[in-house]
Amino acid sequence: MAVAAKAASFAAFMRVFVEGLGGLKADWSFLFLLISVVTLVLGNVVAIVQTNIKRMLAYSSIAHAGYALIGFVAAGRGVGLSGATPGLASIMIYLTLYSFMTLGAFAVIGMLRKGGIEGEEIDDFTGLAKRQPLAAFLMLIFMASLAGIPPTAGFIGKFYVFMAAVEAGLAWLAAIALIFAVVSAYYYMRVVMVMYMREPDPSSVAPPRLVASPALSFVLACAVAGVILFGLFPNPLTSFALQSVLTLK
Repeated sequence: MAVAAKAASFAAFMRVFVEGLGGLKADWSFLFLLISVVTLVLGNVVAIVQTNIKRMLAYSSIAHAGYALIGFVAAGRGVGLSGATPGLASIMIYLTLYSFMTLGAFAVIGMLRKGGIEGEEIDDFTGLAKRQPLAAFLMLIFMASLAGIPPTAGFIGKFYVFMAAVEAGLAWLAAIALIFAVVSAYYYMRVVMVMYMREPDPSSVAPPRLVASPALSFVLACAVAGVILFGLFPNPLTSFALQSVLTLK
C-alpha cells in the first residue's frame, strides 16, 4: 500500500495529465502545487507525534507523495514535453528510490514481529542495537535514507526533485520542501536514537534469535542494495529515467 499503489498512481498521473491534459498545464500544475504543500505540511507534522512506527511511516509516506508531486508541478511549468523532462524524470527517480527504503523499513519491522519481538511501538526499539545489532543496522540505513541523509538513495531522490523545482523557477517551493525534509529528519532519527543511545531493559529476557524467511531475506537484501548502490552510483537510474521520459509521445 505504501509503495506499489503510490507508484501506480503516479504512473497514471503522468499519462493522464502530461499527455492527455497537456494543454491545461497551467490549471493542473497549480492544483498539484497546492496539494504538494498541504501533503508536505500534513504528513510531516502528524508523523512527528506518532509513537507507533507503522503509523509514523504511513504519515511520512504522505509527505513523500508531496515531494514527488513537486516533480509534477515542475513538469507543468515546463514548456512542451521537453521542458517537462526534468520534472517527470525526478518523479521516476524519487519513486524508485522511495520503494527501496520503504519496503526495507517495513521488512525490518516484519522480521522483528516474526522473531517474537514487538516492533510496532517506537519504544519497542529501545536498545535494539545491543539486542539485535543486525536489525538495528538495517533500520539505521533505511531511516537515514528516508530522512534524505547522504550518501543514501533518499538524498539522491530529494536532490533531483528539488533541482527540477529550481529549474522550473520554483526555488521557493524547493526551499519549503527542504525545511520539511529537516523536520522529517527529527522523527526518523528519533528511531535511531532509541536503538543506539538507550539501554535495553535489564529485566527483559534474553532476546530470541531472528530468523528471516527466504522471501524476507531477499527483500531486505534488495532494499539495502538499492539504498546504498543508488546512493553512491545514481547515474544508471537517472539515465534510465531520462530515456523513459523521452519515449513519451
